[in-house]
Amino acid sequence: MKCLLPILAVVFALAACSIDKSDQANSTIQPAISLAEFYDIIKHWRDQNPDKPEQLLEENDIVGIANNILLYQRNNGGWPTNKNILLKLSEDEKQNVLANKDALDSSLDNRNTYPQIRYLAHAYMITKDKGYKDAAIAGLNYILAAQYNNGGFAHSPPRKGQYYEHITFADEVMPGTLNLLRDIAKKSAPFTFFNEEIYQQSAAAWQKGHNLLLELQVEIDGKKTIWAGQYHKETLQPVGARSYELAGLLTWESVAVVEYLMAEPRPSQEVIQAVEAAVLWFKQHKIDNLRIKKVETEPVRFKYFTSTYDLFEVEDETAPPIWARFYDLQTQQPFMAGREGNKVYKLQEVGRDRRTGYTWYGYWPQQLISESYVNWQKNLPK
Repeated sequence: MKCLLPILAVVFALAACSIDKSDQANSTIQPAISLAEFYDIIKHWRDQNPDKPEQLLEENDIVGIANNILLYQRNNGGWPTNKNILLKLSEDEKQNVLANKDALDSSLDNRNTYPQIRYLAHAYMITKDKGYKDAAIAGLNYILAAQYNNGGFAHSPPRKGQYYEHITFADEVMPGTLNLLRDIAKKSAPFTFFNEEIYQQSAAAWQKGHNLLLELQVEIDGKKTIWAGQYHKETLQPVGARSYELAGLLTWESVAVVEYLMAEPRPSQEVIQAVEAAVLWFKQHKIDNLRIKKVETEPVRFKYFTSTYDLFEVEDETAPPIWARFYDLQTQQPFMAGREGNKVYKLQEVGRDRRTGYTWYGYWPQQLISESYVNWQKNLPK
């Protein structure tokens, strides 16, 4: 894989020029570029900065938002996570960001980096600002350079140790990144301005990652199930991440994988079998008669968020099917964990910090099963 990094020498010079143009943003009315993929990053920023006043850019301020994205981009082409790209930054704040350009804190976690590349590509197509184009290419190069030889993508390249090096499905690291590479490889809009070498590199990276994604669907007793949250980069065995994120089958993350697979225009038999197996597993592991009750309480401030409510498991025959986020890799039974890393089976056995500051139950597979999967089956090529 050839390196595209020589362009970085000019990217940030162009970015600096673009940043100086932010005063022009409000004078140009443009249709907004979708910010949907940034929801997780912005949510985490707000959780971590609950008392910081927000002065926000308008969603149709394409230049202002794109310039913020340029500002936060590191010299290795990636982005640190949990930065609110809609914030109006003071000059001092901008200088503080610029001072950290060499930081090695780039990450694919929390649905990060591929949304910035997609936004910059859209911004370039609208404004023709070469700084946006070059920054998008630099971001793509960061992703290409970070891919393991086996096709996997880690949580936070180039950081080492802890869970940063694991091949990661949590927070859509694998499916989100592969979605981007597939769109580029197919020359889908807005990715119509790259050269042929970039398209070929993206296609090769996508194919390698796609093959690994299919390989990593967990088999138990000879039957395909869903996917784990993380895998060891060498052994490819499921592993844990943070202390309360034990190795297991993860439903929320696996829904995103199935949606990625169902977006294949001409799915192979292997893709079809993977989708069918996962959907069957979702159907077989729904939990009936359980409702998670939310009760407002006195606020409690934890390190990364403020808890304003508590959660309780309530037996309710009228409750719709719900799914646990984690299922055991052997018994396939739901479980949870606290910060101490202790596996438990009742929500009330988890401390309030992780009980309300982490998502243990949800309805993620329901729409997939009842709508997306049904439509996908109808539209399968004969």
